[in-house]
Amino acid sequence: MRHRRAGRKLGRNPSHQRALLRFLASALFLTERDAEFDPNPPKVKGRITTTVPKAKEVRPLVEKCITIAKKSLVAEEAAAKHGTDAERNSEQWKAWRQSPKWNAWAAAIAPSVTARRRCLQLLGDKQAVSVLFSQVAGRFADRDGGYTRIVRLPNVRLGDAGEQAILELVGVRDRVVQKSQKPSFDDAAAK
Repeated sequence: MRHRRAGRKLGRNPSHQRALLRFLASALFLTERDAEFDPNPPKVKGRITTTVPKAKEVRPLVEKCITIAKKSLVAEEAAAKHGTDAERNSEQWKAWRQSPKWNAWAAAIAPSVTARRRCLQLLGDKQAVSVLFSQVAGRFADRDGGYTRIVRLPNVRLGDAGEQAILELVGVRDRVVQKSQKPSFDDAAAK
């Protein structure tokens, strides 16, 4: 019996489960990167296809990473006030590095660095973390939660008939709900 053991096993041992969830979450974030010269670019940005149980299991991890990255945006904005645009190891950069502005910048950027390290611990992929912080987090700055959507697909997977689903980031391909307008019978009666 699995008393108080949360989550699905997905036919794997615990370390393999964690590795699978990390891979799926980082794959979702990596679809957002600029893959112009990639030999295997994603078909659609911000969307992966997987089975329904896997999508339901990876969703909390993805949302947690986005929340962590979104909270670090405040620290990055505060640090930008004290930063410099000089090239690293140039004379201007070295002077900034010795100034009190660097100490203020380091104190302001510390929560953002901690957030990046936490996401790296959760995802295990540096490129996915950089895409998450540079592209995905800013998009959801005004949203309080619900960053992902699971859409079930009508066809099953060939081979094992696994029920498939699309896990995607919301906000890009949202449907616009249009209210239908009531017909005006006054114009028809006037004619």
